[in-house]
Amino acid sequence: MFWNICLLLLGLATLTLGAEGLVRGSASLAIRLGLTPLIVGLTVVAFGTSTPELVVSLGASLNNQADIAIGNVVGSNIFNIGIILGLTALLCPVKVNLQVIKQDCPIMIAASILSLFLITKGGISRPAGVALFAALIAYTGFTIWLAKKEASPEIEQQFQEGVPSQSKFLYRDVLFIGGGLLLLVAGSRILVVSATDIARLIGISEAVIALTIIAAGTSMPELATSMVAALRRQPDIAVGNIVGSNIFNIFGILGAASIANPLSATGITRLDLLVMVAFSIVLLPLLYTGLKLQRWEGALLLIGYGAYLWVLWPAS
Repeated sequence: MFWNICLLLLGLATLTLGAEGLVRGSASLAIRLGLTPLIVGLTVVAFGTSTPELVVSLGASLNNQADIAIGNVVGSNIFNIGIILGLTALLCPVKVNLQVIKQDCPIMIAASILSLFLITKGGISRPAGVALFAALIAYTGFTIWLAKKEASPEIEQQFQEGVPSQSKFLYRDVLFIGGGLLLLVAGSRILVVSATDIARLIGISEAVIALTIIAAGTSMPELATSMVAALRRQPDIAVGNIVGSNIFNIFGILGAASIANPLSATGITRLDLLVMVAFSIVLLPLLYTGLKLQRWEGALLLIGYGAYLWVLWPAS
């Protein structure tokens, strides 16, 4: 058991380093090719923090481990709202951009309900996966168009500060991208194998491990980004990052994983999916009241996540 836990921690660390390297290299290369920091921030950086979830779920799908592939996404979405936004609000009340409330939150809720419907009706087929991925492309295109239309010097400056700077040499970008991808693949394999072994040793299902330990581990880049923003008293970027990550997890990761191999997870229950939908729905009125996520609301999210774990683990 001790070595399994050590391997699991090694897998988490490798995934985090891989995601950081991939984002840095890809962002620098994109800027070198002439893309603006605004576009790079909305695409490369935004999606880059979700690459651990993508690699883990895609690898699990190819290995016929649908419970891990789907559980990782469902668990990550619950963790993102319950733990990351909860902790961020406790550290520093979070101001909310009105666009997140009007546009992104409703899309996240719709995506969550759609995934509930697909998974409980027999799984996600390849055509459904293609449709999900097409929805991600449409959402990204619309977000970029809207951001460029409403861009102001302040917004441009915010993205300029949040995007990694261009490196001096092209070969560094290539090394960061290649090294990041290798670390992501290796870390994902180590994480899944060690987590699966731990599940067998302590007598719980792969689905529960995916919904909790794997999901929390692959969400570390989002957690780190949000915690740093809160400590710097700039937590307003946290909500947009988390909501965007949850949308990407459903449209992009479930889409890609089911295109690679149709997904039908028997270990992911209706309760798990309903909890994901409930967190998505509850977040909207919390953000709308005063356009700020207060400390007591963050505490409420944390309590909600704790209640979910209390129900989940005994049931396993």
